[in-house]
Amino acid sequence: MLHIILYLIMTAVCFLLLRDSLARQLACKTAELDKLFMENSGLLKDKRRLEEQNSGLVKAFSQTLELYELTKDICKSLEEVRVFNIFRQNLEKHIGATDCRYIKDSAELVKYKDYTVLPLDSSENQPIGYLACGNVAEEDRDKLSILAQQLLIGLRRAVLYQKVSELAIIDTLTQVYSRRYFLERFSEELRRSRNNKLHMCFLLADIDNFKQYNDRYGHLVGDGILRQVSKTIRDTIRQIDFIGRYGGEELSIVLAETDSEQANFAAERIRQAVASDVIKVYDEKLKVTVSIGVSAFPENSGQLNDLIELADQALYQAKATGKNKVCFSPA
Repeated sequence: MLHIILYLIMTAVCFLLLRDSLARQLACKTAELDKLFMENSGLLKDKRRLEEQNSGLVKAFSQTLELYELTKDICKSLEEVRVFNIFRQNLEKHIGATDCRYIKDSAELVKYKDYTVLPLDSSENQPIGYLACGNVAEEDRDKLSILAQQLLIGLRRAVLYQKVSELAIIDTLTQVYSRRYFLERFSEELRRSRNNKLHMCFLLADIDNFKQYNDRYGHLVGDGILRQVSKTIRDTIRQIDFIGRYGGEELSIVLAETDSEQANFAAERIRQAVASDVIKVYDEKLKVTVSIGVSAFPENSGQLNDLIELADQALYQAKATGKNKVCFSPA
């Protein structure tokens, strides 16, 4: 009987011990589950935060890519004004600037002291202009900087194109029109005069004794003489007239809307301006003269080549009869 009682007591004790052990294990597992739940909750929060950040980055990347895509639109034109107008139209889509200006003269920047101003540097690190924008929000300044770089790409192309074009139409020594471009302008002016029944005169001027100056002083002095004579003639004629280097020391001039009597006055003014000019080249001070041959439209001819040939014949006559004079092709 005693054995049975002891057995029951021992069994009860073991049960109690087992219950306590299971309770402790359960509490431990519950704590672990709570910890895992908290960690999972934290991970879910991190996931949502990362997803939001990723969405923001994707949106920012898309917006930035869109800004860089602006280059395609800007570079459709090779004119500075047109490039900037395209840029300004696109700028309104991306940032809320109230006003946007392309300024080429730094002296004008004082008018825009309250604007955000960005220099548009050329490849030589010399600004080709400045971008001034009013009321740019702080969060838009990075966008504006990116957009300004796209504008700069377009402007560089336009400036380079302009320089190349100028090289094609301007004689590098005399800074007057090249022969090819002069003849194009001459042809256009002749057609305009014919269509509108206007008078026009063509002048061919040649520096007298130019070979002697070259032989005596050298070609560098000869170049200086040609350069100065070209400038003198360019400064003497009107804005509607134009001058080109026809070849060697010969200069060609078109006097628009000018009859023979007016051309005689203009040609004499050119001759006298050159004759009175003192040309300073290096250590030399020289005076030169020019002979001028003139042909007139429509009196002499309505064809470009004929007008050139007739003016050349008149120039030969001026040379043969004493130089430093103006001769007209006979009507």
